[in-house]
Amino acid sequence: MSLHPSALPPVPEETARIAKLAFPNGNCYLILRDQVGTFFNDNDFRDLFSVHGQSAISPCQLALICIMQFLEDLTDRQAAEAVRSRIDWKYLLGLELTDSGFNYSVLCEFRAHLIDGNAEARLLNVFLNECKR
Repeated sequence: MSLHPSALPPVPEETARIAKLAFPNGNCYLILRDQVGTFFNDNDFRDLFSVHGQSAISPCQLALICIMQFLEDLTDRQAAEAVRSRIDWKYLLGLELTDSGFNYSVLCEFRAHLIDGNAEARLLNVFLNECKR
């Protein structure tokens, strides 16, 4: 797995349109994306990935997925399914409605990269620093 850093993509127009229709009074993930933006950046994880090989799913997206997974007490399979099926998750992650997601094992691999790089607390620290700000 390799990293080619990029910013979290903007919310696709159709995803935004459908999400706003589905949640006219807002939703915690829509509000988070609209008011806070994203607090993770792929460069936060640059040291954990090779620059060679197959491109990885954006670490900032995986970090957000881990946070949502924790908030909703989901297994890796359930979190991967939520990425495939939930409009609010696609909105926060900047994904097209047609995005088919990824295999749940990617989340385990991402956490392994965090542990191998002694970066286990990185997600929490970045998240807490953003909350303080």
